[in-house]
Amino acid sequence: MIKAGIIGGAGYTAGELIRLLLNHPQVNLKYIHSNSQAGKLISDIHTDLVGETWLSFTNDYDFGDLDVLFLCMGHGKSKTFLEKIDVPNHIKIVDLSRDFRIKNDEHDYIYGLPELNKTAIKTATKIANPGCFATAIQLALLPLAANQQLNNDLHIHGITGSTGAGQQPSGTTHFSWRNNNVSIYKAFKHQHLEEINQSINQLQTNTEQTINFLPIRGNFARGIFISAYLKTDLTLDQVQHLFSDFYKDAPFVILSEKNPNLKQVTNTNKCILYVEKHEDKILIVSMIDNLLKGASGQAVQNMNLMFGLKETAGLALKAVAF
Repeated sequence: MIKAGIIGGAGYTAGELIRLLLNHPQVNLKYIHSNSQAGKLISDIHTDLVGETWLSFTNDYDFGDLDVLFLCMGHGKSKTFLEKIDVPNHIKIVDLSRDFRIKNDEHDYIYGLPELNKTAIKTATKIANPGCFATAIQLALLPLAANQQLNNDLHIHGITGSTGAGQQPSGTTHFSWRNNNVSIYKAFKHQHLEEINQSINQLQTNTEQTINFLPIRGNFARGIFISAYLKTDLTLDQVQHLFSDFYKDAPFVILSEKNPNLKQVTNTNKCILYVEKHEDKILIVSMIDNLLKGASGQAVQNMNLMFGLKETAGLALKAVAF
């Protein structure tokens, strides 16, 4: 059994991660750390877990005989934590913040998008889990980048659920503002663009295309819906072939022949992709659950690969009913 621990256990992504690890057939969840909730039952905070665990939050750092540590703290806090706390070298780390997603000489984390870096993930000891918008957008674009076909400006609209902003309430996340409402934020300068460009450049050389990205706050709780388009000389059949070939060994990427809807991915680790051709433009639809394939589900997927397990272990989730 893989012995796992979580640092920062009170938020939305941690709640999903706890549920996944409790139900994973090859994981023993040893402890969940939280400064703000120490001493409370996990099910008192993540109430959907009532009756499933009697674990309590702790504010101690007892790494014991852990095999893997998940960092679910806010952005910027993982790096600070690792500078202050001595985590034993034998413990593998999966970080869900953005602290280590961009390659540089200061760290040795592998960018944890399995559909891009599966081979490297299998031998990694430290994983930087991708961002939610970044995951959905990259999965829409990587087959084209791998075939040197991103040669025109990209136009992307992305709608995200309110859970993507985290558990702490704010002026644009509480129900009375978000319900029956839509707004654009961080137009053309979202923080996930840096990791998206990094992955595109990993596959396609000499790219000069601009990514025009408009992030949109949706009036729903979870999920990300991406619509991306660009000019191309490729036919629809050619694009579909590129996608099917690129994702032939990607168990969570589903290529749909029908125009999909967001409920098909909610509460799953799937990414559904759909393409259309309109005159000289290709339209790509990409959808994920931001808390699963966009965060905790992908973190477990990475853990599975790191420990030589079946990639889908513990992730057989079904979509919500209509």
